[in-house]
Amino acid sequence: MSRPVRLGLTALVAAALALTAAGCGDDSAGDADGPVTLSYAVWDVNQVPVMEELAAAFTKEHPTVAIDVQMTPWADYWTKLRAAVTGGAAPDVFWMNGPNIQLYADNGVLMPLSDRIGEAGLDLGVYPKPLVDLYTFEGKVYGLPKDFDTVGVWYNKELFDAAKVAYPADDWTWADFKAAAAKLTDPAKGVYAVGANLSGQEYYYNTIYQAGGQVISPDGKTSGYDQPATIEGLRFWTDLIAAKQSPDLKTMTDTQPLQLFESGKLAMYWGGSWNVSEFSKNEYTKSRVDVAPLPAGVKKATIIHGLANVVSAKTAHPDQAWEFVRFLGSQPAAEILGRKGPIPAYTGTQTAWATANAQFKVQLFLDAVAYAVPYPVSRNTAAWNEAEAKHLTQAYSGAVDVDTAAKALATDMNALLAKE
Repeated sequence: MSRPVRLGLTALVAAALALTAAGCGDDSAGDADGPVTLSYAVWDVNQVPVMEELAAAFTKEHPTVAIDVQMTPWADYWTKLRAAVTGGAAPDVFWMNGPNIQLYADNGVLMPLSDRIGEAGLDLGVYPKPLVDLYTFEGKVYGLPKDFDTVGVWYNKELFDAAKVAYPADDWTWADFKAAAAKLTDPAKGVYAVGANLSGQEYYYNTIYQAGGQVISPDGKTSGYDQPATIEGLRFWTDLIAAKQSPDLKTMTDTQPLQLFESGKLAMYWGGSWNVSEFSKNEYTKSRVDVAPLPAGVKKATIIHGLANVVSAKTAHPDQAWEFVRFLGSQPAAEILGRKGPIPAYTGTQTAWATANAQFKVQLFLDAVAYAVPYPVSRNTAAWNEAEAKHLTQAYSGAVDVDTAAKALATDMNALLAKE
């Protein structure tokens, strides 16, 4: 899955990456003849089989190049990667996400791919434009999109039926969502309409853009949190908590909304295409839930994110590493991925994924690309992610009103962006 996007990086890490980029690696063996083994770092154990299948397919076409798929769990992936980069032993090819691409590219850790893309005549139009933009920094492309995910509203059909609430329509609105939420909440049974999780990708980033606001300016230099529309996007969630149609923040800290949804205590769960695997295997949800598009505010919007494959700037085998990344971004590779993994980024190859998950209305995740908004990032996304958590926790807990929290967040975020 490609869902995880956050990483607690600081200026200290950026400095370490900069020193590393300047001093590690040995390119002398870059074009050496003979067998080559490329290391390929990934973080999702569920995708290891399909990554190994892709690796084998590449080696079949390039018999002198073997691929060593190295899986490190998400919780340790970035720590291990930073240590490897600092020690001059970064993987040749590895997974990258949106919040970290600019930091790693800016510090010279990644090999720019634009020239090679041009020489190969690759058409980047085969990938969703928001993903290509996400992995482009200062005019250069640093990664080829691997997969993507968008967000929808998973709902418990059994709880909707019990409350005599119609299932969400494809064109439902905020007003429809709020009306349903009021009817689906049943304090006597400990059932809430939804969990207003303090999470950007699945929750408040979506409503911010649906309200016509923005998290960060297109040039990545200014916060959007002091804009009235952005504040309305946040208020969508704090109002649900205040109305007790969502558990309070403490309850959701003790028991994650995903767990509450999977135990029948939430009627709705804002989640992504990555939840297909989880909900199809969970004994409670596999026969009880389905998914609908996100409700529209003043407009339709969903956050789109996805992983990219990148090449270490210090790989000893740049040509072979590029050929592997090029293969991973190809149509044949995407078709393999779509049958056994997340939604492939290559346009026209998603049918196998939709067919494999036809028990749910997953086509909506593909249709959502038409109105998707890129995951908001800057050079050091993690710095202001920490500011988001600090100020929005106060708003969600009711310690301060949402206007005050959002404006204080904007002030802190602008100060952090000014240092980038």
